[in-house]
Amino acid sequence: MFMVIKMNFLEKYGIYLKDKTNLETALTHSSYSNEHGTPSYERLEFLGDAVLELITSEYLYDNFDYPEGKMSKLRSEYVCEHALYEYAKEIGYIDYIRVGNGQIHNVNETIIADIFEAILASIYLECGFEVAKKYVIDIIKPYIDNKIELYKDYKSLLQEMVQTDKRSLEYKLISETGPSHDKTYVVEVLIDNMVYGKGSGKSKKEAEKNAAYDAYMKNANIKDV
Repeated sequence: MFMVIKMNFLEKYGIYLKDKTNLETALTHSSYSNEHGTPSYERLEFLGDAVLELITSEYLYDNFDYPEGKMSKLRSEYVCEHALYEYAKEIGYIDYIRVGNGQIHNVNETIIADIFEAILASIYLECGFEVAKKYVIDIIKPYIDNKIELYKDYKSLLQEMVQTDKRSLEYKLISETGPSHDKTYVVEVLIDNMVYGKGSGKSKKEAEKNAAYDAYMKNANIKDV
């Protein structure tokens, strides 16, 4: 039986869920679901993603007189995968995530970030939008207001560097290994068909981010190519 009694990590936000069913589902990865025949967090994540985007967009719109482009950039920074992972550590739900035996040593940032959105959906479904909104704002407001940098979008930074000299930029998947529930992807960054960086990850998106980071941090010497 799932340890419902100990799942009190939402209480510090003034949230007390009477029905823990959705919360349990929100903490359940598909690898566990496949082994035990229980629902996974994926449907809740879909809903939570939309709720999170709306709450963050509204907060930025109401509190900052920024143009659309800057608000979009800020929103992407504070709801990106790494940001949600940082919030998860603060909230304290990581130890309650249920994964299958093959995934037990690979509870990565992607899973943890997805579950942030799924938990948000479970709050929204039982408590409504205003409670969900207060929960999100309580978490992200200090980061936004204090301009705490959670993640640099190295793909965008690399794209800007390349565009300066009108060079081509391509992300190429070079390998995909492991079982379906625990794959590892390796991606190379090519600039004008030359390899400038390489990265791996548990998703193609994560591998591309890491490859962009590798290329950017090496400074790529793009202008000298």
